[in-house]
Amino acid sequence: MENLFSADGRASEYVDQAIALVMSYAPKVLLAIITLIVGLWLINRFVRILDTRLGKKDPTLNKFLCGLISAVLKVLLLISAASMVGIATTSFVALVGAAGLAVGLALQGSLANFAGGVLILIFKPFKVGDTIEAQGFLGAVDEISILYTIVNTFDNRRIVIPNGSLSNATLVNVSIYNTRRCDMTFGIRYGDDIDKAKAILQRLMESDERSLTDPEPRICVGSLGENSVNLMFRVWVATDDLWPYYWDMHEKVRKAFDEEGLRAPLPQRNVNMQQVE
Repeated sequence: MENLFSADGRASEYVDQAIALVMSYAPKVLLAIITLIVGLWLINRFVRILDTRLGKKDPTLNKFLCGLISAVLKVLLLISAASMVGIATTSFVALVGAAGLAVGLALQGSLANFAGGVLILIFKPFKVGDTIEAQGFLGAVDEISILYTIVNTFDNRRIVIPNGSLSNATLVNVSIYNTRRCDMTFGIRYGDDIDKAKAILQRLMESDERSLTDPEPRICVGSLGENSVNLMFRVWVATDDLWPYYWDMHEKVRKAFDEEGLRAPLPQRNVNMQQVE
């Protein structure tokens, strides 16, 4: 009987301790859960507002900044909720720091992409909507995120390029200026009238309203090839008109040369035959 009363006493003591712990920590846990729910709602609300307002002013910075702010605020919220429960924030921060170091060592490439994204946003070699040529691809920039830049090519492909590669390699921003020079070369046969060919090119250039006169166009002999005299044709046009102008002018020049009797130069070889007795 004495052992039974002793066991009942210990059980009663454990129950009292459990009740005390529940009464002590239940409000803290409940408050931490409420804080997490409300905090996440406020963070998401704030990020959506920032995304809406900043997207109108600077679409390039928009996605990057919103993602970074969201991540930082959620980490701070988690630390605050942990401190409410009674977890020592100093040890928690140290744990997060150690985990961050381990993750950083494992994800060095991602950190390089993150640094590349920061450099892109600071120096702005391109922005959303620009047409760039980089890493062997030509297309329009659709989005600049924390780690990657998304480019849509003109044949409707979606290219994801790491920011680290973009910030450390040469790229061409095709659409940064309003005008571009259209460089073309047209060959005529040796013996054809050079002045006549230049007059045809001048007439075609002046008849196309897309041709700009400032800077001044340039039509001259560019080189003397093995089988042709190559005329250099340099005309400035609006950036959006560059490729349509290039393709149209090649067709117009070929037709005009044919009508004027200027045939396309063909490869020629002189063969000397010697009879050996």
